[in-house]
Amino acid sequence: MAADKSKGGAQPGIVTLNITDKSALYLAYMPYVTNGGLFIPDQRREGTNYALGDEVFLLLNLVEQGDRLPVAGKVIWVTPPGAQGQRPPGIGIQFSAQDGGATQQKIETVLAGSVNADRPTHTM
Repeated sequence: MAADKSKGGAQPGIVTLNITDKSALYLAYMPYVTNGGLFIPDQRREGTNYALGDEVFLLLNLVEQGDRLPVAGKVIWVTPPGAQGQRPPGIGIQFSAQDGGATQQKIETVLAGSVNADRPTHTM
């Protein structure tokens, strides 16, 4: 999974995320969030440039999907570097209701049968 955070440059609040396998999608998906959401790891030592409530535009390329999905959302989770439990630093983005749940549905279709599994994720 690779993320390119363009915040602070010519396109503030735009995140490009490529999720290349189902395992990475499972770790990132946040099904307990209204409208769904994704956790985006950020390995920079200084931490993320985002704060809770920041509006974000996500260009999402999912495993088994040909096109990038444009998704509006906001930051609802921030894990700083050095967090307890060996959690990776990064941000959680809640999907906007603007797409009527289409992004959440596509993710849950890819993850069919494993959304409510007991395996740990990046956030829970």
